[in-house]
Amino acid sequence: MLHDRVLVRQDGAEGERRSSAGIVIPATASVGRRLSWATAVGVGPNVRSIVVGDRVLFDPDDRSEVELHGREYVLLRERDVHAVAASRVESDGTGLYL
Repeated sequence: MLHDRVLVRQDGAEGERRSSAGIVIPATASVGRRLSWATAVGVGPNVRSIVVGDRVLFDPDDRSEVELHGREYVLLRERDVHAVAASRVESDGTGLYL
């Protein structure tokens, strides 16, 4: 990985989703701008706030997809990440930081 790049693997498959009540929401349903969660699998040397294994929140419209060894990944810049959920954050905090 070079510079400020972050390689992530999306947590869920895109397409149908389920609401918390169990209702199936089809992939064709119109929703507003929705952010996606992914897990960081690689980070560049200039990335300051993300380490491998962190869950990151990003805009799926601003992404570059890449396939490595038959698996699909997304390549982001660190500045395109909206939030990070990590266990290393203090226990009295929200668990999210920018």
